[in-house]
Amino acid sequence: MTEPAVEHIALVSVANFRDVGGWRTVDGRRVATGRLFRSAALDKASDADRAYLVGLGIRTVYDLRSEAEAEAQPDPVIDGVRGVHLDVLADAMSVSAPANLDKVLADPIAVAAANDKLADGSGIERMIEAYRELVNLPSALNSYQAFFRGLLDGTPALFHCTAGKDRTGWAAAAFLTLMGVGRDGVYGDYLLTNDLFLPAIASVFDGFEAAGGNPDLLRPLLGVQEAYLDAAFAEVDQRFGTIENYFAEGLGIDAAAQDALRHRFLDAG
Repeated sequence: MTEPAVEHIALVSVANFRDVGGWRTVDGRRVATGRLFRSAALDKASDADRAYLVGLGIRTVYDLRSEAEAEAQPDPVIDGVRGVHLDVLADAMSVSAPANLDKVLADPIAVAAANDKLADGSGIERMIEAYRELVNLPSALNSYQAFFRGLLDGTPALFHCTAGKDRTGWAAAAFLTLMGVGRDGVYGDYLLTNDLFLPAIASVFDGFEAAGGNPDLLRPLLGVQEAYLDAAFAEVDQRFGTIENYFAEGLGIDAAAQDALRHRFLDAG
């Protein structure tokens, strides 16, 4: 796996945070650092972490969560930072697993039901289907269109969902692929969630086990697997053929705008 040329930044109260830049492209350039960041939810961000985000120059925060998630745990108001809410899964039949964790863990019956579903593999199957939806749902296409168009404004930005792994993970993977980063780099950034997010939610696994669940069955749902991202890219291949066509036909980001994104986010090397 090719590591990015940036250090992983550990914030005190914001999980799964990192600079999306630093990865090498197949033509020898490098995705610029200090311009685009990703994370899990920001609602518990400490004053120090908020100040750190401001210090990075971040001027826009894109919230990819559902209306219910955003209302229950709203992003903090940060001076000088504009918030943009984009409900990626508004058209989905069900909401993301992380959004329901509190309810599940508070109900032993729900834990037992969740454990059974995870044991029979249906949880992983649902995750794979959810990644296809990240590519084909109208709400996803509209949200990612607004996100990528927004990145053209020239100011540093941060994007997040609840866990910072699925809706956020696809946005990062699509972005890095468009930049020309190879599979190793794209999947390398994606799989960092297992190192940066799962340890931050150790109490979730402890609670699941205490309520009678098997925490090992929960890890694939709250972490990431290559198979999930494979499903999204397979959907791109089937519906659009190439990542460039996905941006052009699916998101309305034409070739000129794609080149503008590359100009904005790529360094010479």
